[in-house]
Parts: sequence; C-alpha cells; structure tokens
Amino acid sequence: MKNKNARAGLVSGDPWRVFRIMSEFVEGFEVLSEIGKAVSIFGSSRIKPGNKYYKLTEEVAYLLAKEGYAIITGSGPGVMEAANKGARRAGGHSVGLNIQIPSGQRPNKYVDTLLDFRYFFVRKVMFVKYAKAFVIMPGGYGTLDEFTEAINLIQTERIPKFPVVLFGREYWNGMLVWLRDTVLKDSNISREDLDIFTVVDNPREVVSVIKKFYSGRKI
Repeated sequence: MKNKNARAGLVSGDPWRVFRIMSEFVEGFEVLSEIGKAVSIFGSSRIKPGNKYYKLTEEVAYLLAKEGYAIITGSGPGVMEAANKGARRAGGHSVGLNIQIPSGQRPNKYVDTLLDFRYFFVRKVMFVKYAKAFVIMPGGYGTLDEFTEAINLIQTERIPKFPVVLFGREYWNGMLVWLRDTVLKDSNISREDLDIFTVVDNPREVVSVIKKFYSGRKI
C-alpha cells in the first residue's frame, strides 16, 4: 500500500511537472531559432486602439519590421496587439508568446507564429534569448517585471548587454526620478546602472538607438 501511494504521488507531483517544463523549452527553442533577428516589445494589455501609445507602438513595430526585425510580443491585446499589427502592416514576421492565465488571454489576430506557455519563467527566457533588443512601452506590473528583469540580468552580467529602450518619458518620469533621487542617492545602484537603458519619446528614436548599438557588430 505504501509503495502504491508513493507511485501515485510521483505521477501527480513535481517530477512530472519537469517534463512539461522541458517540453515548453524544447518547442520554444525549435520554433524561435528560425525567426532570425527580433525585438521584443512589452506594454499594457489594457491600452485601447484609440490610445496614443497604441498608435505609437504600432509605428515602432512597423519601423523595426521594415529594418528586418521580427516582432515578439506576449500575443494579447493592447500594446501587444499594436506591435503585432505594426509588424504585419510592414510585411514583417509577427510572433506571439501567449501565456495560460485564469483570465484566459486570447492571442490577437495579427500574430503569425504563436507559441502557448503554461509557465511564465519559460516564456520569459524566450523573450530574452531570441531578442536583439527590448522596447518597453507604458504598462503595469507585467511590463515592469520584464523591464526590471532585463536590466538586472545585464547589471549582474548574466547576459550580454543589449538595447533596452524605455518609451515615453512622460509616463515613466516618476520611476526615473525615484531611481535617480532615491535608489541611486541611497547607493543601491551605481550611476552606470542608469545607462543600462535608454529613454525615448519617438518611434524613430527606437530604431536609431538599436541601429547605433549594433553599428559595426554582427547581429
């Protein structure tokens, strides 16, 4: 009886979860390794098509796609939809990394290549591993999570430095002031850490920052 219960626990417990995690990694690596150079764009799922940041996101993605970059998003509505739409309009490759959450996020209609994830951490690896740059549009907790993880990985040299572009000085100004006047002032970061990311207000600036970073480098 004891052995039977032990086997039941093994089947339903963490060891089998490892195989599900592995399968998500394998599928992600296989699919995304074929997309070529790409940029991951993050932002709020709550932003509506009439919002100025929706339009600006679409333009950012359009210009990047014209430069030959695939566009990777979380596949949902809002900023994600705008980015995938911009890539589609430019004739670029539009990628969506969907996450299974209780609210039931549905992929937007502008995604060409869709991957579905159960585990947030696997999905986050894909965003970083296959992107040559991050563009952070206005957003909430999820957007902040992607932004701070990227700059922390660069700060700690866990990954090579790459362009992290924060879009919308007006939107992010409170955080920027706090980083400078509180976090830096209290010596919890160094002055050089504020150079890990670049703040812009114009879609063409996004392209310029990325092109400047990779000028003379092999992509």
